[in-house]
Amino acid sequence: MKTRIREYRAKYNLTQEKLAELVGVRRETILFLEQGKYNPSLRLAHNVAKALHAAIDELFIFDD
Repeated sequence: MKTRIREYRAKYNLTQEKLAELVGVRRETILFLEQGKYNPSLRLAHNVAKALHAAIDELFIFDD
């Protein structure tokens, strides 16, 4: 899985720490999401997308 979280975070000048705080997870979770090492739950994907003013499918690109 690839993500555009880092790109959107930069757009809104958010640190991993601040985004983690906004969505209720640890900073490491955001790091793993950005690296594609963690598949989020639907709820977490929704919360991240909402915090970054984006659609889920804009942030998360799932390989077929």
